[in-house]
Amino acid sequence: MSTQTVVITGANAGLGLECARNILAQNDSWHIVLAVRDVKRGAAAVEALGTADRCAVMECDLASLQSVGAFTRAFAAADLPPLHAVVCNAGLQVVDGTQFTADGVEMTFGVNHLGHFALVQGLLDRLVAPARIVVVASGTHDPAKFTGMPDPNYTSADQLAHPDAAAPADGRRRYTTSKLCNVLFAYELDRKLGQGARGVTVTAFDPGLMPGSGLARDYSAVGRFFWRYVFPVMRVLPNVNSTSTSGARLAALAVDPAFAGVTGTYYEGRKAIRSSKDSYDTARALDLWDTSTRLVEHVTA
Repeated sequence: MSTQTVVITGANAGLGLECARNILAQNDSWHIVLAVRDVKRGAAAVEALGTADRCAVMECDLASLQSVGAFTRAFAAADLPPLHAVVCNAGLQVVDGTQFTADGVEMTFGVNHLGHFALVQGLLDRLVAPARIVVVASGTHDPAKFTGMPDPNYTSADQLAHPDAAAPADGRRRYTTSKLCNVLFAYELDRKLGQGARGVTVTAFDPGLMPGSGLARDYSAVGRFFWRYVFPVMRVLPNVNSTSTSGARLAALAVDPAFAGVTGTYYEGRKAIRSSKDSYDTARALDLWDTSTRLVEHVTA
């Protein structure tokens, strides 16, 4: 019988689906809420998992703060076991041009950071200690690591949300910057929650390079070919993983007793490491937090 609930964003495919699969296999006390943009794909994922009695699909479009708000209200009204974990997993990478969310925020920043910020704020009062929040980041946030991606460029959260229309779009850099935002958010959230004093822990997770995941959907045809067929051969290299391997590691951070009480920590797979120098910048973290709060309140007021 399920006695505790975990919410996983983007759980209908890739890393999120593998995380859900591993949690269901590890412990039959967990009920999974698949927070997804497309409920039909979510239903197909539940069918693939084969445990419909321990899963619920709920619509949550991170590109719309109204949708996120509707999700948190629907979750509060649902007859579900107590909430003990939230996995902020969903993400995207817009390679070409500039796209915007329903709220007029640059899409990569809006989905990868702001939507999750709003989701966590809306679920905090529902969390029952001991509880965990895991934020999926990426090693690409760290300029000290060679990832083949451009270095992040955190100017201000307001500029990230509303980029200068005259400036050239750089989708890959916007992605790495959004991953820096994920780590800044995780650390600031941990500080706001008393660094575990309230019984809620926060960790950030780098799943590594996962060839075959959905992040390449906006690449060119050639880029998608390499991502799907060539990059998987690279799994012999450090921190290049299958979605199954990374999904198991993400699931462990969310529910494994071995990680109970661990907070304010950045993980590369199952190994705790230092994140980038900029990720420990508390001034940037506060700028991100305050701007995100203002953006969310402006829409939901």
